Amino acid sequence: MADAKAFVAWLNGQPSVDRKRKLGTTGYCMTGRLRCVRRGAPRSHRRGASFHGGGLVTDKPDSPHLLVAKMKAQYLFAIAESDDQRQPEAKNVLRAAFAKAKLPAEIEVYAGTIHGWCPLDSRVYNPDQAEKAWSRMLALFKTALA
Repeated sequence: MADAKAFVAWLNGQPSVDRKRKLGTTGYCMTGRLRCVRRGAPRSHRRGASFHGGGLVTDKPDSPHLLVAKMKAQYLFAIAESDDQRQPEAKNVLRAAFAKAKLPAEIEVYAGTIHGWCPLDSRVYNPDQAEKAWSRMLALFKTALA
């Protein structure tokens, strides 16, 4: 969290950055939870995309899905099929949390994918599904950050 604050402060100090614009974040695996959800929840200017995010729904009182009520932003959750098989209710819990908060969220399980499927250098990289997820993020950011 301290690093994220410092990075945003550094960005805001750059002459080329328009501080009046909204900020979008992306996260892969744990950073889907840490960077996108935990860091973004209390900040209305955040929009996020989580790719094969881990630990988004837990039984702990600080579970990321419980932060949705504090959000004012749109999110994309691109879930690996293998992650969905391990925790099939997570997507439904996320959908319910966003619906209760009346916030739009695209939450999809990407068929045929294994955790880690988005980065180009991953052993389980799935080019077709990674491209689909990336294009969904670009579409989200195009509308939500305008």
